[in-house]
Amino acid sequence: MLRIILTCIALTLCPAGAGADSFPVEIQHRFGTARIASAPKKTVSLSFIGHDFLLALGVKPYALRKWYGTDPYGVWEWGHDALGDAQPIVMQGEINIEQIAAMEPDLILGQWSGMRARDYALLSQIAPTIAPRVEFGDYGTPWQEMQRTVGLATGKSAEAEALIDRIETRFETIRNAHPDWQGATSVMVWAGQTGAYTDRDIRGRFLEDLGFRIPESINERGTLDNFYVLISAEDLSPIDVDALVWIDAGGSAPVLNRMHLRPTLRAFAEGREVYADPMLSAALSHSSPLSLDYALDRIVPLIEAAMDGNPGTVVPSSRDAGILPERQ
Repeated sequence: MLRIILTCIALTLCPAGAGADSFPVEIQHRFGTARIASAPKKTVSLSFIGHDFLLALGVKPYALRKWYGTDPYGVWEWGHDALGDAQPIVMQGEINIEQIAAMEPDLILGQWSGMRARDYALLSQIAPTIAPRVEFGDYGTPWQEMQRTVGLATGKSAEAEALIDRIETRFETIRNAHPDWQGATSVMVWAGQTGAYTDRDIRGRFLEDLGFRIPESINERGTLDNFYVLISAEDLSPIDVDALVWIDAGGSAPVLNRMHLRPTLRAFAEGREVYADPMLSAALSHSSPLSLDYALDRIVPLIEAAMDGNPGTVVPSSRDAGILPERQ
């Protein structure tokens, strides 16, 4: 498990004031330092998942960048209660500097945004702008780091730490209850393009937090900004693991039934495939404190069914998606 328990100095998220939630605060990142003079009142989230981390702290974004899905405000089911009746401005596609400038924000969150140096140079003239830290790359920031940063930037560090502690404790409880998962191999694979997520990705880290191990055959092919490894349809051996989780962003279940070499996988033959439908896949892909609760509620029983040692046990999600072997 990648457990991020770092001090203020190690995180380089050191408040300039005396208290944990006092302002101003300074947050270091790949392009420099963001200095936030006072508690922000109009926050723009350019991160594809950053609004979840704001909502988890009770902060409603003034504007957010929609990733995918049908919700008009880009917020998935697990965030609806926190969003309430707020109607944030929704941005889509590439970062639009002029649109953001017109909003006159007092904080711009850019972790998990793909922000380039030229974007930052302009955005930071509009408002304090937080890019990812260099060691995490564009889309590799762990959820704990995301939440800590958002907490410090919004004056809610204590609330952020409480959220992190609660979710990490939940993972620990699940690990303790499933000793057979510890060290077993697992990987999440997007069925649409047959690509596996490395341990640099939040989906890979989710499995590690449950005690599973991502195979080195996957991790060694990843880089700082290449957290997703394509798997050849002619050789599925890199994903022949103890617990195989299929990610579906929408419409991928039929693809699995057309995957000719899938029956050669042990997970297929022994009933150890877990199908994550689009809602569960989205929760895993956001990996915020809000979506992690949802994801754990749903996926733990599915993995338990897959890992019970009985090939005849039906994994409900795989049955419902129609991807079970005919013998089942």
